[in-house]
Amino acid sequence: MNIILYLLQLIQYQHQQICWLLNFICRYIPLKQWVFDDSHSPKYQKFKIDALPLITDFRQDWTYKELIPYYEKRYGKKIRPISRRSECDIPDSCTCPRCDAPKPFLYRNNGSKGQLLCKICDARFSPDESRFSSVKLRCPHCGNTLVPKKDRKHFIVHKCVNPACPYYLHNLKKVDKADLAEDYGKNKYKLHYIYREFTMYFFSMDLNTLPKNASSLKFNKHNAHVMSLCLTLHVNLGLSLCKTSQALKDLYNISISHQQIANYCKTAAICIKPFVDQYPYEKGDVFTADETYIKIRGIKTYVWLIMNAATRSILGYQVSDNRGVGPCILAMRMAFHGLAKLPENFKFVADGYSAYPLAAVEFAKKFGKDFTFTVTQVLGLTNDDAVSKEHRPFKQMIERLNRTYKASYRSTNGFDNIDGANYDLALWVAYYNFLRPHKHTRYKVLNQVDMLQGADHMPGKWQLLIFLGQQTILNIQKNGTAAPERNGCQ
Repeated sequence: MNIILYLLQLIQYQHQQICWLLNFICRYIPLKQWVFDDSHSPKYQKFKIDALPLITDFRQDWTYKELIPYYEKRYGKKIRPISRRSECDIPDSCTCPRCDAPKPFLYRNNGSKGQLLCKICDARFSPDESRFSSVKLRCPHCGNTLVPKKDRKHFIVHKCVNPACPYYLHNLKKVDKADLAEDYGKNKYKLHYIYREFTMYFFSMDLNTLPKNASSLKFNKHNAHVMSLCLTLHVNLGLSLCKTSQALKDLYNISISHQQIANYCKTAAICIKPFVDQYPYEKGDVFTADETYIKIRGIKTYVWLIMNAATRSILGYQVSDNRGVGPCILAMRMAFHGLAKLPENFKFVADGYSAYPLAAVEFAKKFGKDFTFTVTQVLGLTNDDAVSKEHRPFKQMIERLNRTYKASYRSTNGFDNIDGANYDLALWVAYYNFLRPHKHTRYKVLNQVDMLQGADHMPGKWQLLIFLGQQTILNIQKNGTAAPERNGCQ
């Protein structure tokens, strides 16, 4: 009997220990891990892009030198400098921000409080903070001046704080009454008009800049054919660097280290990338875009891909360490390269991530109506709305492209630095656009180059691609561009 009681107590103790371990595992150890956790996108917060603000510039084209004779001719009154009864403490360098009138035409309007008045144009201003010193951003719904609220790394958030703004009052009616009863319950919703002013000008960045660490194509031990064999095995067949080294030893008795293969790939990518970026791709009226995830030293890094839905060619690509709007704009610039304006009925299909609408706003602000477009967002995995149902095939195209790229990426087990990721992506895009046979084109390449058609085997095609890239680099260095310049997005 005592033994049975002892065993029951032991079972209860073990049950307590098991419950404690399950609680610990549920808190700190994930019970279900994905084989490739970088293949699953995070859940994005719903994001809404507001219209562009109204821009008011108080500055005028006329200066005091034109206004003085104009007033004399129009009204018969000549404006003379101010006759001062006491010493003036206005700085000699102070001028009117509206008409550029110098110190003799300025006097203090409210004594020692700091406001100055211009005798010529009647502008009231403060030398430290003038409403004429810069343009003003105004709410497009109420005309109220926007207030800068947050200063982020690459942009400033401006907000309309007018409580009588019709945009704010319209959104306030949609707020749940239970949230209105709570303290700060309204903060769960986006009610006010918000505009993001980017402080970094992404359109001034040169997309054709060549890397400074470009290596030479002079071979000491091997030759160009061995280099092209490395590219064929590593890029076309998706072998890792170590497996490529082993395959060359087993098949051709060529002893070469995996580091030397990496150096060959880096050199080839530097030569080929300008040709791939400057090639005059056929541009259709539907672009589809998406971002995927890779690992650099165990840290998530982002790859942006933009595809022409009609030809399936990759038009824009970027590798970035952040998921901001900057890399998205750079990828769009590559995709729109050479276009004077967007085609009629142009569609840009993407997921629900907020970087794409923000980039579209920046293109409309930079280039006007010629590059004004709306991002068609395909949300989720199921067709819950008519837009997603209609454009789901375009989203599936870019998802298949992501899977194709990730199949070649996984053999690398990640990259050591972002330069390695850039070189690998450039080589893969060159292979995808010019060397890989596609079922869509009846197992032909997407973009046929006459010179590449003359090569009988794949290593020869890689050598010709390197030659075409060198010619493109020479044209860039000589003329500043690889092709005749066209008005539009360059």
